[in-house]
Amino acid sequence: MSEGDDSTSNPSSSPTPSAASSASSSGSGESKVVEPLRLPTFEEMKAQDMFNNCAVKSVISGVMGGGMGVFMGLLFGALDNPIHAEEMTARQQFVYAAKQMGSKSWHMAKTFAVMGAVFSGTECVVEKARAKHDTTNTVVAGCVTGGLLSARAGPQAACLGCAGFAAFSVVIEKIFDRHT
Repeated sequence: MSEGDDSTSNPSSSPTPSAASSASSSGSGESKVVEPLRLPTFEEMKAQDMFNNCAVKSVISGVMGGGMGVFMGLLFGALDNPIHAEEMTARQQFVYAAKQMGSKSWHMAKTFAVMGAVFSGTECVVEKARAKHDTTNTVVAGCVTGGLLSARAGPQAACLGCAGFAAFSVVIEKIFDRHT
């Protein structure tokens, strides 16, 4: 043994960081080594600032909502049966199904894109204005989104859409428990 190896022969010497972490995980009672706090780089701070922008959040949510709408439209369009299926050939049924999938995908993509963009944009603006991150932001964003999506059907439908979408948003918020 050399003099550099006395840490292995002397049990009272302090263990290395890896030995300390393995010892604490085995339950011997030694304290775990705490890693120093790492500050974010300039690029990380710029990326975080960019994603905290309400317009960027709204656009990203709109694109993601549009993608989900395309998927939902393809799914529901494939389930749509023609009225006179027994009179149609297999090729005609296939063409009908493809057209239905395309039209439903486009319609649902637009609806979900608007829904995602309006909801996330409204929630972000309300959150920044109130300087609070709580369920009230979700209620307001749900109400604005539901009212906007059903406004063409008249004021009564807009009020019902506001209340319905706000309630749905709160239920989803409670299920995922984002605001604790």
